[in-house]
Amino acid sequence: MINKERLLQTFFDLIEINSPSRNERGVADYLKPKLEELGFQVIEDDTGEKIGGNTGNLIATKQGTSDTGLRIFFSAHMDTVEPTECLKPVISDDGVISSDGKTILGADCKAGIAATLEAVRAAIEQNVPFRSIQLLYSVAEEIGLMGAKEMEPQRINADVGYVFDTEKPVAGVVVSAPSHENILVKVYGKASHAGINPEAGVSAIIAASRAIANMKLGRISPETTANIGTINGGKARNIIPDYVEIRAEARSRNEDQLAAQVEHMVKTFHDAAREIGADVEIGVKREYTTYRWTVDDDPVKLAMEAGKAVGIEPQLVNGGGGSDANIFNEKGVKAVVVGVGYEGAHSKDEHIAISELVKASEFALALIRESTKH
Repeated sequence: MINKERLLQTFFDLIEINSPSRNERGVADYLKPKLEELGFQVIEDDTGEKIGGNTGNLIATKQGTSDTGLRIFFSAHMDTVEPTECLKPVISDDGVISSDGKTILGADCKAGIAATLEAVRAAIEQNVPFRSIQLLYSVAEEIGLMGAKEMEPQRINADVGYVFDTEKPVAGVVVSAPSHENILVKVYGKASHAGINPEAGVSAIIAASRAIANMKLGRISPETTANIGTINGGKARNIIPDYVEIRAEARSRNEDQLAAQVEHMVKTFHDAAREIGADVEIGVKREYTTYRWTVDDDPVKLAMEAGKAVGIEPQLVNGGGGSDANIFNEKGVKAVVVGVGYEGAHSKDEHIAISELVKASEFALALIRESTKH
């Protein structure tokens, strides 16, 4: 069992610390002494310096009493998508925690931190045997998984990992996630006065709009999506625009489909620009790479066993977004994302039921208990 009152106090302590991306100092300073009191060796790496932030990733390691079993890590990120200054948490009559509607709550991902920290506390207090546990609390996840990307692989000493960083259901297991390509398009036209001599101009906006109109976007297949996110360009309403910048993306759990979609988007921009005499420059950059696990793989098997141990039938989910789990898999550790129970992330409607937070922590404790059986 976990200590509900302590879990809730930890969660409230965490959400009261303002920690937008690159400003996670307060959370790290709160966690470090608590982890050290539990006997963890705690390292803060130099990621903050590398990304222009004030805090590095926290990497906490504790050896257990068992010589057998899987070495596991739990992970969550210390930053929030928006500042939470002046956050006022509210608890409804039915036990749901939210903000007062003026800020986000920050359950993404402070619920994940609270749930995993309480699970580890309970395991130590109850003398639960385990081989080793790491807590990897990352920075700047919300602005491109920056903390996990900068974490040195040799610091991760685990066989399987669980990233507590998605919404309901608790213990839902994201068994696959897509690769993601960022696409930056620069369209160059020719400026001219729109009223006096429009014939002399080449509109970068027209080139871009024709390309987008001819492009396959949205849900391309069950595995693949594509989107035009931002368009910026033009100088004034009476000038033929000579420059437009477009930021787009494509994602897929199928690398062949992803390559085909990116090729289609790039070709469509080039064709539209060529038709009206504009030029185009396109850069494609990999943001993160897909992973895919099955019920026969250790992180999924252990999650299913732990869920059943606490009365949860884990749901297996194919994800459409990226997380630190993508990066950990790239670094050679089998990892999955698991549900923590919050809802409405990245909005002022964000909330989490106390019962869900408790269940998430119980699931984490069950993962520790079950890890010695492998």
